[in-house]
Amino acid sequence: MVDRRLPAHLEAAAILRLAESLGGFGTVIEKGERDSGTILLVTIFRGRAARLYERMPQLDGTRAFVLSREQDAENPLEFSEYLTRRKRQDGDIWILEADIADQERFVASLPR
Repeated sequence: MVDRRLPAHLEAAAILRLAESLGGFGTVIEKGERDSGTILLVTIFRGRAARLYERMPQLDGTRAFVLSREQDAENPLEFSEYLTRRKRQDGDIWILEADIADQERFVASLPR
């Protein structure tokens, strides 16, 4: 069986370019394994509460970005601590950040 997954570094670059093409800004927070690293996507807009999206397998065989965590206004550090723990658990992980107005629409536009 052939793995039809796009290499992580190409997928990360495409996500960041898409954010910029939609008037936002994207950056790499953590650079993971070049070809097969897992990508986590943090979205924010003008410093408001961050949201974390992770690729999850779907029933139809695709892997969509799904909201897995939102930054708590009462305890904003908990969000960054979670990202630190995830990086420690998986050294191959990529963490991208996109500062974009319509976060849900942006994530929904990403290929599966």
